[in-house]
Amino acid sequence: MEKISYTKSQQLFERAQQHIPGGVNSPVRAFRSVGGSPVFIKKAKGAYLFDEDGNRYIDYINSWGPMILGHAYQPVVDAICAKVADSTSFGAPTELEIQMAELIKSMVPNVDLIRMVNSGTEACMSAVRLARGYTGRNKIIMFEGCYHGHADSFLVKAGSGIATLGIQSVPGVSKALANDTLTAPYNNLNAVESLIAQHPDEIAAIIIEPVAGNMGCIIPMKGYLDGLRGLCDKHNIVLIFDEVMTGFRLAPGGAQQLYNIRADLVTYGKIIGGGLPVGAFAGRKEIMQHIAPMGSVYQAGTLSGNPIAMIAGYTLLNELKENSFHYKELEAKTKKLSGAIRKLLAEKGIAHTINQLGSMMSVHFGSHPVTDFESAKACNKDLFNKFFHHMLNHGVYLPPSAFESWFISSTLSEEDIDQTLSALENFPS
Repeated sequence: MEKISYTKSQQLFERAQQHIPGGVNSPVRAFRSVGGSPVFIKKAKGAYLFDEDGNRYIDYINSWGPMILGHAYQPVVDAICAKVADSTSFGAPTELEIQMAELIKSMVPNVDLIRMVNSGTEACMSAVRLARGYTGRNKIIMFEGCYHGHADSFLVKAGSGIATLGIQSVPGVSKALANDTLTAPYNNLNAVESLIAQHPDEIAAIIIEPVAGNMGCIIPMKGYLDGLRGLCDKHNIVLIFDEVMTGFRLAPGGAQQLYNIRADLVTYGKIIGGGLPVGAFAGRKEIMQHIAPMGSVYQAGTLSGNPIAMIAGYTLLNELKENSFHYKELEAKTKKLSGAIRKLLAEKGIAHTINQLGSMMSVHFGSHPVTDFESAKACNKDLFNKFFHHMLNHGVYLPPSAFESWFISSTLSEEDIDQTLSALENFPS
C-alpha cells in the first residue's frame, strides 16, 4: 500500500504551535504519546474521517464516544439546521430543556432531577460539590486511572491524558485540595474499605467510571460495583457514576441499567448533545434539591441547556430509546472485530489482551489480564505506538494513546471491519 501523505497536516501543526499551546486544544491530540504529528481533520461522515490531505480513515474514536450512530447523522444535522435559525443561544429557559430532562428520566433509572451543564468535566465537578454540600464532608474517593475531567479534585493519579503524558503531579493543584482526594486501585474493594476505615465520617462521595475508559476499556469484576454500593449505604457516602463515556452507549440507561446498580448521582457528557459541548448531572431528589436555586449549593452556566445542543441530543437519544436494536448491532460488530483481532494477534505470536464490553473495547500488548491502572501500565507501550502508526498508515484511526478506549459506531460496515483486519495482517510480528 502506498504510504499516506500528511503534508498539509504537518504544515497546519507547525502553524498551530505558533498560536496554541502545544498546537492543540486538548493534550492527547498532540500525538506525543505515540510520536509523530497529529492528523488535522476536515470533515467526517458515517464511520469515516477525512483529513486535510484528503485521506480517509475508519474512525474508532467517534469523538471519544458520542457519535454512536456515526458522524453527521442526518436527523441530528437536520434538527440543528432547523433550530439554529431561532438563534444559537438565549440564556433563558426553553421548553426544549424540559423535554430533554423528561426524555433522559424516561431512559435512566433512579433519576428524579437533572441539571444541564457544558461538559463532562463540569458535570463531575458539580456532582462532587453537591455531594460535599449534601453530606457536610470534604473527602472523596476516586480510582487510579479513572478520569473525571480536569477539575483540581480529579487530577490525582488520573487516567486518560494525564496517564498518556506521564504527568505524575499537576502544578496549580493545591496540596490541601489534593489531600481531600483519596485514591484506590480499580477493582479492589478491600482498598476502598481500608480508606473508609482510615477516614471515618469524612468521605462525601465515591466517584467511579463504572466501566473505565481512560486506561483502556477496563471492566468491573463481578460483585465490585455491588460492593461499592453496599459500602456507600453502610457509611452514608454518595455513590457517583461517571457515565460520560458509558451513558447511553452501553445501554439506553447506561451502566446503571446494564449492571442493575443504582447510583446516587450520575454524570453525562457530550453524547447528550449529539457531540456538541454539553454535560449533565442527575440523581435522586433528596440530593439534587440542594442545588441552587432550590438549595444553597451553587452551580450556574450561561450556556447550560443551550438550544442547539439540546435539539441535537434530544434527536439522538430519542432514536436510541425508540430503536434499542442499535445496541445489539453495536455489540455484535464490536465482538466480531475484537474476536478477529484477538485471533490475528495470536497467530502472529504477539502477546495481547483485549477487553470488550458492548461497543467499547481496547487492545493491550501484554499477556496478563488488564483489570486496573497498574496492569494497563505494565503493557508494551512501544509496541502499541508502532501498532497505532501502522494502522493509521493503512487508513484506520485509533485513539492516539494506549490508555484510551475504542468506540464503535453503528455505521461501521462489514467491509470496514475487513479493511481493519487486512491492515492488521500486514502488521509485523
